[in-house]
Amino acid sequence: MNFIDGEILYIDKPLGWTSFDAVKRVRGALLRRLKLKKLKVGHAGTLDPLATGVMIVCTGKATKRIDELQAGVKEYIATLALGATTPSFDLETEIDATYPTAHITRELTEKVLSQFIGRIEQVPPAFSACKIDGKRAYDLARSGQTVDLKAKVLVIDEIELQSFAPDQITIRVVCSKGTYIRALARDIGAALGSGAHLTALRRTRVGDVTLDKCLSVEQAAELIKTVEIETPEDNN
Repeated sequence: MNFIDGEILYIDKPLGWTSFDAVKRVRGALLRRLKLKKLKVGHAGTLDPLATGVMIVCTGKATKRIDELQAGVKEYIATLALGATTPSFDLETEIDATYPTAHITRELTEKVLSQFIGRIEQVPPAFSACKIDGKRAYDLARSGQTVDLKAKVLVIDEIELQSFAPDQITIRVVCSKGTYIRALARDIGAALGSGAHLTALRRTRVGDVTLDKCLSVEQAAELIKTVEIETPEDNN
């Protein structure tokens, strides 16, 4: 493998890690193996710390492909708690309001989910990496400032209800780049006449890359440590 000319690794990001944490671990292993002080390493599509699953990591000249790779269709498995909301729309922050759920049926849920298929407008979460006047929205939100983000147009190709209970549902979502599943949880809860927040999220596909093609962070580090390495000198 030639990590300087560019390689693409598929990682299953673990729970609690930021996307940067995973990239940092891969970069560190590469720098030690290649005996370099610097090497470009980046990822195609951020995953929140509370999310797991497919993350594409590019090295060297392959980082030029990041925009192309992160444009791929994404698939997620998401678990939503119904009847309660949080400011971040997930478990990062505490519940700030509760709502009734007795009226929520499987039939109502499936009807509501169908309304989100196709081109929709979605307001990103305040706790997101979107920039406002050069500052990250999550930095403003965490400091208590009001965050005003504009709706973005995106496409949801599929939503499948995988499991149902009046206080919790699990859905499979196939969607375009830029979709915030946390924001989708917020909007589904509101459409159900209740509230909702995300309690678990796993990205199962990016483009043609599925979970079965992914390495754990530890496996990626071991691969880098043991695989046969090409260097620019080998091609001279």
